[in-house]
Amino acid sequence: MNKKLSKSAVSMTVLAAAAITALSVAPAAASSAPLCGARIAAHFDLAAGRTPENVALDPSGAMAVTFAKGRQIAEVSPSGAVRVLATLPQPADGGVHTPALGFPLTVGITRAADGTLYFLYATGTSDLTGVWHLRPGGLPQRIASLPANGLPNGLALDPFTGTLYVSDSVLGTIWRVPVTGGTPTAWSTAPELAAEGFLGVNGLQLRDGSVWATNLDKGTVLRIPIRRNGSAGELRTVARGLVGIDDFAFTGHGNQLLAALDAPNEVALVQPDGSHSIVLTAADGLQNPTSVAVRGSTVYVFSAAYLTAKDPNLIVAHLDR
Repeated sequence: MNKKLSKSAVSMTVLAAAAITALSVAPAAASSAPLCGARIAAHFDLAAGRTPENVALDPSGAMAVTFAKGRQIAEVSPSGAVRVLATLPQPADGGVHTPALGFPLTVGITRAADGTLYFLYATGTSDLTGVWHLRPGGLPQRIASLPANGLPNGLALDPFTGTLYVSDSVLGTIWRVPVTGGTPTAWSTAPELAAEGFLGVNGLQLRDGSVWATNLDKGTVLRIPIRRNGSAGELRTVARGLVGIDDFAFTGHGNQLLAALDAPNEVALVQPDGSHSIVLTAADGLQNPTSVAVRGSTVYVFSAAYLTAKDPNLIVAHLDR
């Protein structure tokens, strides 16, 4: 384990160096087309561990957010008001054996039509790591365990089949788990999902009968068709050169998407042909962005400030359609 932690420390050092470099060369210009009017709508409490990691939209206009270091599930209003819905139990060892990171964290989150929230918790321990759910007015409950030596990260729900897809950034695997819980199945272990020193497959979304994913270390966007029998089809790399890519959201223009680039403090607009442009930067207030959500013509970007350690926040911008 000491050897693994040493490798993780080196990887974090490399990532931090990349972040410093990216900050030093970040353009001074504010948000560019097709985003405009970017503003910081909320600041979160770093000391309380309110580092936003992932987001799921609520029809009410609010958003369900995981605060990674706080081990919390919270409701965040469009203006940034926070209401904590649940705090996950601290692992007995404090989470120091959580792979790659060394601290326990709540990660991916998605919402079902009945209001149930499904989310991931990574602790490095077999009693807590896995898929959890939180029903309205209820208490959090683990419904499926995942390998303690992995790092479950991204989460997506197929409401038609009642299937959850989970990306494991350390084991380079996408798992399938029924919403009813039970034993996970390794759906894809394609080499394109693997890490290259730190974290591999990361963000996860479903669209047009395919699982879309990112790989942080490789800077790629990937697409894997879901075959009629539910198995994984042939993986295709959709975009490259997206350094530090975390989670993403589709804009509503076909397969165009907005991606959070963590260490460089940027948001990229990725076109269906794989080309991309930078539409938000540190000049707009980004502090290691982790997730993006799009509601109509409004874009929400959450930053966790993992490396800047200054200002985890929510940025709101207008998407020019």
